[in-house]
Amino acid sequence: MQKQSSKRADDEVPNNMEEQIESSQRGKLRVKTESKASHEMTAEEVQAFPSCELLIVGGGPAGLAAAVSACDAGVTDILIIERDAVLGGILNQCIHNGFGLHTFKEELTGPEYAKRYEDMVKERNIDYELNTMTLDITPVSIDGVSAGCLVTTISKDQGLKRIFAQAIILAMGCRERPRGALNIPGNRGAGIFSAGTAQRFVNLEGEMPGSRVFILGSGDIGLIMARRMVLEGAKVLGVAELMPFSGGLKRNIVQCLDDFGIPLFLSHTVVDIKGKERVESVTIAQVDENMKPILGTEKEFEVDTLLLSCGLLPENELSAKAGIELSPTTKGALVDNSLQTSIPGIFACGNVLHVHDLVDYVSQEATLAGACAAQYLQERTAKSQDSCATEDSKAIVHVIAGNGVSYTVPSILRLEHLEETTTIRFRVRAVFSKAAIQVTLNGNELQTKKRPVMAPGEMEQVILKCENLLSALKRSRETGHLENILEISIVEGA
Repeated sequence: MQKQSSKRADDEVPNNMEEQIESSQRGKLRVKTESKASHEMTAEEVQAFPSCELLIVGGGPAGLAAAVSACDAGVTDILIIERDAVLGGILNQCIHNGFGLHTFKEELTGPEYAKRYEDMVKERNIDYELNTMTLDITPVSIDGVSAGCLVTTISKDQGLKRIFAQAIILAMGCRERPRGALNIPGNRGAGIFSAGTAQRFVNLEGEMPGSRVFILGSGDIGLIMARRMVLEGAKVLGVAELMPFSGGLKRNIVQCLDDFGIPLFLSHTVVDIKGKERVESVTIAQVDENMKPILGTEKEFEVDTLLLSCGLLPENELSAKAGIELSPTTKGALVDNSLQTSIPGIFACGNVLHVHDLVDYVSQEATLAGACAAQYLQERTAKSQDSCATEDSKAIVHVIAGNGVSYTVPSILRLEHLEETTTIRFRVRAVFSKAAIQVTLNGNELQTKKRPVMAPGEMEQVILKCENLLSALKRSRETGHLENILEISIVEGA
């Protein structure tokens, strides 16, 4: 176990996620932040617990990349807590290729990608605990100053224990939306699985969920499992998607459905499931603009298996219990451009923050989180010679989702955290053709990027240059703007 340490963060980091107020000029909802009060302790009480500088919750792709990045940035006392028996997370059951093109410049399978990062962790002698569940995170203050968190874990080998961490990175990933959350009518016979569960059965357990399959939802994992089931000898009769567009990547639609002759029924949903002991058939129907089934459009398919691929939900129960502000759209934490949450010293990255379509983007985001956590621990926030620190470095810029945009990550830019470039990731609300991404600051155009096609299933991003943003802020200040609003919008017909 980690050696005990009396070290603590003596200075507070930037203020809690500022009063994320009212509503902006265009009526965009912004959530007011009221972090849960920290648990006040003395330095002697803190020293009684095993400790580490940085604790990472989750040993999947985000947690591993964050640990490697933090270590490379100078943090020597890191602990990864993973509830599974192995590192790597969901990648271990994703045996298809397509991973690593951005990160490693070569095509890898999921296990190969995970192994690369697992090897990096072991080369750096980063500590990790497997088969260990994190139960609670409690922010701690000493003499009124944020000092870190007490993390409660439980495992078969070590039982219930508490660890004091000066900083935390949340990397718990996400989970699939279950049938109970979908309100699908019909019988409750065997043969209904989430797509991820079916993937685990086939790829890790060597078991087939069924022989005649229908899939509800066109998320990437559902598309990939459609192909996988066919390759294993099953008959996939179709994929139904409630929305008028697919929720997955275009390449997966082509490679997993079109190439195998599997029909995709857009604007359709399952309206009935028959079969008392085992699924015998499913009935789908077209839906109208209000997502209500249209009478007379029903189609029945004789199947023994229904796979559900109806969205992913970030695993944020720990975050909510800790008092971290969550986005009502992504269900992940509200973060600034250092990926710090509303509680000082707690960072978030990967699918626990917002659902990504490429693991390479997860690794990029986690690398930033690890570096920023290291910067926080080394008490040099906003003092790096490589940053764009200015006399106005305590200022903030609120980032909001404009026309056609669902959300943005981050939701706040702190000028003290600005690097040479800042990446803002987001998803669009619908399919757009021949449109443009427009970035405005306080109503004035900052940059515009044309895009031939944009779809909700593929994450978009804009990269802002620090010098351009600071120049625009200076001009805006000269015109009397007190609050800075950066808006990401979609302009059609560009």
